[in-house]
Amino acid sequence: MEPWAAGLAGHRRELTGYCYRMLGSVFDAEDAVQETLLRAWRHGDSFDGRSSPRTWLYRIAHNVCVDLLRGNGRRALPMDVGDPSAPVAAAMGEPVPGRWVSPAPDGSVLADAADPAEAAVARESVRLAFLTALQLLPPRQRAVLILRDVLRWTAEEVADLLGTSVPAVTSALQRARATTRRTGVGAGGPMAPPADLDPAHHDLLDRYVRSFERYDIDALVALLREDAVHTIPPYRMWLRGRADIAAWMRGPGAGCAGSRLVPVAANGAPAFAQYRPDPAGGWRPFSVQVLALAGGTVAGIHYFLDPRLPGRFGLPARLSRAAPGRLSRAGRPGRR
Repeated sequence: MEPWAAGLAGHRRELTGYCYRMLGSVFDAEDAVQETLLRAWRHGDSFDGRSSPRTWLYRIAHNVCVDLLRGNGRRALPMDVGDPSAPVAAAMGEPVPGRWVSPAPDGSVLADAADPAEAAVARESVRLAFLTALQLLPPRQRAVLILRDVLRWTAEEVADLLGTSVPAVTSALQRARATTRRTGVGAGGPMAPPADLDPAHHDLLDRYVRSFERYDIDALVALLREDAVHTIPPYRMWLRGRADIAAWMRGPGAGCAGSRLVPVAANGAPAFAQYRPDPAGGWRPFSVQVLALAGGTVAGIHYFLDPRLPGRFGLPARLSRAAPGRLSRAGRPGRR
């Protein structure tokens, strides 16, 4: 075995982060990284040493992602593909699997960073808003934006990885920044690190947990921004505004009463695993909720209903007793 080959698996987390941003799905990203490592083992004799093993692995990972993206529609959130739904609908419609971005555990996609500013940029780059904005870009522009503005590669390094010129990289970056700027994220240059959650935000999250677990809809809705959104991937339906969200939660969503929330680290944002009451006793996993905060309010609640998610977050298959009702410091986003 070549000495460099022994360290291939050590790049798994950073490669998963790159593939996750490229593909919008943690499951696809994990598959892509597995394929990347397999190709590296099988074709190690093609590594000529002119670039670092890390760059060589990224080149393979990029090619795997491009192969996976061919023929697939872009991943999004429901509010990106249609109008809001009526809150009193009795059914959510048919699920549309493979259509939506999915949440990812921070520990799977965020590499350790000694610099707090770099860590903050990394967290921002996996927020749902930025992730969905990335999916609007052609694969090459997407890769350039991730490599230049998130991973801080030089233009020369990116050109070498993509097999193109530095002017082509610069042009692609300008176009990618312009597109993401129109979505309201990626302010047109290297990403600005967001501030960590302050005590007021932590209090907001504590009140959210208490209100949700009591299923006190009036208290819960009071925490929402007036135009807050509520999505439930893999379903297409989504809601906008306090009144419609309250009507849904009192109507078709009333099965969430009695739920317990467990804080998880997902997408660099406040997130919770939701366990609904199990008729057999205790609570069973139902969703992973990822919240968006803005101006001291909850601006978005995204419930991801995917039976594969609990395993990715290391969650138990059921709770036999009440989960902690208050957000623990260990579960607070922005602290790694």
